[in-house]
Amino acid sequence: MDSPPGPTPTRDPLPTDRPAPPIDPELAPVLAALGAEAYDPMTPGNLAERQERDAAQRPRPTVRELRADGLFEVDEITVPGGSTGPGVTLVSARPAGSAGPLPLLYYMHGGGMVVGNAWSVLPESLREWALPLGVAVISVEYRLAPRTRYPGPVEDCYAGLVWAAANADALGVDAGRIVVGGKSAGGGLAAALALLTRDRGGPAPIGQLLLCPMLDDRGETFSSYQMAGRDTWDRTSNATAWQALLGERYGAADLPPYAAPARATDLSGLPPAFVEVGSAETLRDESVAYANAIWQAGGQAELHVWPGAFHGFDGLAPDAALARDARGARTRWLRRILDGPDR
Repeated sequence: MDSPPGPTPTRDPLPTDRPAPPIDPELAPVLAALGAEAYDPMTPGNLAERQERDAAQRPRPTVRELRADGLFEVDEITVPGGSTGPGVTLVSARPAGSAGPLPLLYYMHGGGMVVGNAWSVLPESLREWALPLGVAVISVEYRLAPRTRYPGPVEDCYAGLVWAAANADALGVDAGRIVVGGKSAGGGLAAALALLTRDRGGPAPIGQLLLCPMLDDRGETFSSYQMAGRDTWDRTSNATAWQALLGERYGAADLPPYAAPARATDLSGLPPAFVEVGSAETLRDESVAYANAIWQAGGQAELHVWPGAFHGFDGLAPDAALARDARGARTRWLRRILDGPDR
């Protein structure tokens, strides 16, 4: 098995033979059915093949399909890119016939920053949030690594956010009620975007929805070692993705927090965060640490660690009680943020 070179550790590596938290009884059969495929890591040697396979197999609904027989208004928009690249494609969707400016969920897709697309995440987002909460959703087609390395992807997301806020009236959204969010790589990009727009004085989100976020390139947490070879996204896959994104800067001591938000030393002045992760996944400890750092900076974070959940559990077992609980918690938090006392 190919293993990407990692950054020089700052301490002795943690053992990989520690017992892992037990998998939820409803989720365990899902992993068993997948067999070895569930634990087949992404490596530098198979990354190109994985990208080709994802592009061929991942559902990419058309705009017509996303409109769901007139239930939603959906448009593809190409907006000016930032200083690092060309135009950025945004997929904008809202419940059909909705009146008045709607709050906006500005969403980044997952896929380790190496696979995925803006279209495939919309059916779930529209079903879970657009209709129940009356929100518009914009999904960002950011460029993928390794073809585009940092800062390209986060700059794409920033350029799209700036454009959406500046064109809120035309989009029918409320520039004062924007939540940035995403899952896995998208969650990491959402956290980076909150830091970047804070420091640049850009559009100010009122919340950040960070679902099993990919935050730390260093791979030094206990859970990163504990779940090696035991999670659907383990330390080998994680290191491969970070190396693809960062190239020669992978593991550098001076890496900016906009590349890996766990590197941030100042988490003050950020919007309230919803941080979610599973107890049996690689990204557990960096997610918990990020929520804790927000609290220590005087900020607001709601942390959920779902017992017995692995990375991407809700996508593989959407009908499990734990997945339903997770979706409910996300929706309740979004409703509280969007309907806050000042709105």
